[in-house]
Amino acid sequence: MNEIVANVPKRIKELREILEISALDMAKDIDISFDTYSKYEAGELDIPISVLYTIAVRLGTDVTVLLTGEEARMDSAAVCRKGKGVQIERYPGYEFSSLAYNFKHRTMEPLLVTLDSSKTQAAAVSHSGQEFNFIIEGQVKITVAKTEHILSPGDTIYFDARLPHGQSAVNGTAQFLTIIQE
Repeated sequence: MNEIVANVPKRIKELREILEISALDMAKDIDISFDTYSKYEAGELDIPISVLYTIAVRLGTDVTVLLTGEEARMDSAAVCRKGKGVQIERYPGYEFSSLAYNFKHRTMEPLLVTLDSSKTQAAAVSHSGQEFNFIIEGQVKITVAKTEHILSPGDTIYFDARLPHGQSAVNGTAQFLTIIQE
């Protein structure tokens, strides 16, 4: 586990305690079981990216604080150079790179996602808002509800993120841009 990922649960716990929110109340507030929340905070269970956003909202902070320990600084424009996004591996074979982590008060989250078909496929997730995926490299199988779509470079999909969904590389590695709007 990389250092960035290892520190996320510690930051969540620290902020929660500073705000004097019990772990039980936090779990209720973000609508997950206390057992699951406890495992997230203890670092025993990977925190889905959608849950990180929900936790950040509940703690009244930007997800950047949870990911990096620093406040986002830019309010007019934020440049992210190639390969310089904040990278997190949330599931085996599923890596996120936040491309706008340093922009304050984001209303959407652009992420570069790299998938590896040789790794275990992550379980389907759902979260509030909408999601847009643009395939950059390889082929990606995107399942929304129970419908599967095989997309190739240049293809896009836009969907209701409240529906269970997931992405996986078809053969080898694949990369896509996802933009999530809560």
